Amino acid sequence: MNHTIFFRLISKYILMDSDVKIPNEGPKDGKKVFKKLRTCSRTFFYILNREFGHVKEHEERASDVLAGGIMQEGHQCGMLWGASLAIGAEAFRRCTDKNQAIAVAVYATQKVMESFSEREHTINCREITHCDFSSKLSMAKYFFTGRFLHCFNLAEEWAPEAVSTAIEGLSKNKNKPSKACLSCSTEVAKKMGASDEESIMVAGFAGGLGLSGAACGALAAAIWMKSLQWCREVATKSSMDNPYAKETLDRFYQFTDSKILCSQITGKQFNNIEEHTRFMNNSGCEALINVLSNS
Repeated sequence: MNHTIFFRLISKYILMDSDVKIPNEGPKDGKKVFKKLRTCSRTFFYILNREFGHVKEHEERASDVLAGGIMQEGHQCGMLWGASLAIGAEAFRRCTDKNQAIAVAVYATQKVMESFSEREHTINCREITHCDFSSKLSMAKYFFTGRFLHCFNLAEEWAPEAVSTAIEGLSKNKNKPSKACLSCSTEVAKKMGASDEESIMVAGFAGGLGLSGAACGALAAAIWMKSLQWCREVATKSSMDNPYAKETLDRFYQFTDSKILCSQITGKQFNNIEEHTRFMNNSGCEALINVLSNS
């Protein structure tokens, strides 16, 4: 039995919530939505999408694979990946200019990450959950000691702030950038056949999610794109069941010699989207993007 199946079995029998109705009241019901959807990433993609007045069923289901810090690897919390996807989708709808949409998505993602970090003092799943999801024993402790309740409570308490912060961030930077803006995650999504909207949805992943230098945003975009394709073909299952995501992760690690942090792979810490764009224009991560898009 693999760890994903083990995780889902434990959560199912501990939560006993298969009949819970997803509420329509809004972000104040983050805990109820989380209990029903069972992944932090889809929960926040769902909540913010509904707050913006949109439904993205396949896209939301595909985000399951980002739960637990990218395939349960313990990196940036899935709540942040899910929120960033919804922010990117809304940036695409609000902005008529692609470069503006990328800049807005990155900025709003940064603001949401700052809000989250102020509350949790970290953005990393493993530091929040105290759980190594690659270990069945650690997962069992996470559930049976009640540590999982922290994640549910966090979803309930932070969701309203996440929504208000995202809305505020999306309202800033309304002026069109004077130069082109590039996002590594957008570039890999485009190479994988993403629509214009999908390529902007992942724009905030740039530079390790909101230019944070953490786990690679291009990797997260590639895994999400693989999962989105799979979800459209397999209508009912979670993207955690997607066999192609693990293949993408393995090829990534082979190419980067097991490095995953953006700051380690690039040797840089990007202070703004302009710095990231200059790096991309100088062929930064071009080879990695090609590997991911062809995985």
